[in-house]
Amino acid sequence: MIGTNYDCVRCETSNPIYDTVLFINKVLEQYFAQKNELNALRASASQPHETENNSAVVDIHNSDWLSLDAQHRPIIDWFKSKTIATTINANAVDTTGFFDEAAEAIGSNFELLGEVVERIRFAQQKEFNSTQIYLDKKSTEDAKDIETFVRQLHEYSLVARCLPNKENKKILLVLQNAPAVRRFFAGEWLEWYALMTGLRICQERKAEFSCARNLTLSFPPNEKRELDVFFLINKTRPLYIECKTGEFRQDLDKYISLRKRLGIEQRFFIVCVADLDPEQCKGLSAMHGLMFVNIQTLGQHLTTLI
Repeated sequence: MIGTNYDCVRCETSNPIYDTVLFINKVLEQYFAQKNELNALRASASQPHETENNSAVVDIHNSDWLSLDAQHRPIIDWFKSKTIATTINANAVDTTGFFDEAAEAIGSNFELLGEVVERIRFAQQKEFNSTQIYLDKKSTEDAKDIETFVRQLHEYSLVARCLPNKENKKILLVLQNAPAVRRFFAGEWLEWYALMTGLRICQERKAEFSCARNLTLSFPPNEKRELDVFFLINKTRPLYIECKTGEFRQDLDKYISLRKRLGIEQRFFIVCVADLDPEQCKGLSAMHGLMFVNIQTLGQHLTTLI
């Protein structure tokens, strides 16, 4: 019916029927353009003392305050003092969307929901349009939690459709293949979880902070490096969280070199590997001069630092 006219069921006015996906994409383009313009205007009007005051009261789950230039300025200045140029990804800390809520749901019950995330990631990697979540071997409580979670993913538009089949005890998920959604399930969910965990603890401890995600560093002459999650506590104390949902051992040399280059203490240079067991975390920390944590111990460790 796209391109035809249809009478509204309420007012009976004849209206054209649009391609829904195209229409929403156009609306979103305008929305993000206006939001970026608004952020730029806010940043130009913001003063440092305003940033400090807002950090204590901002709703970390629904705010674009974190994306303002004034919020990032202490981080830029800190790296500048080390002769390192930075490129900020302002949208990467904008919590007005739903990535942060979905990430916290995953992180709070990773042992159960990690399987769902992996099935979605694998299906998207293979360019499948859907995947199935099987509940036949789950307890009644676990099956209920999984169904609640996938319905939440649908509510947040992280999957296109959610079709439970109670008779066969499975759920068909029609995938949402927007680039940002694919990146989320490919591993960015852990970055969002680490960011929100750090923000929550900073607010609980009433610590002054600046934060960034997907921050790009430019080292002379032509070297670049992207940081997952970076905090600057009280404008002087750097705290970095490298987030890994897959194999990480091939990158250990890079992490060790980066820690030394930035002059960050071992306990403040954190490598969060989602499914690493506590004994492995302890052993790797002792061997490599980095602080290894898993998704369960990340928050515990951050509370000792902030």
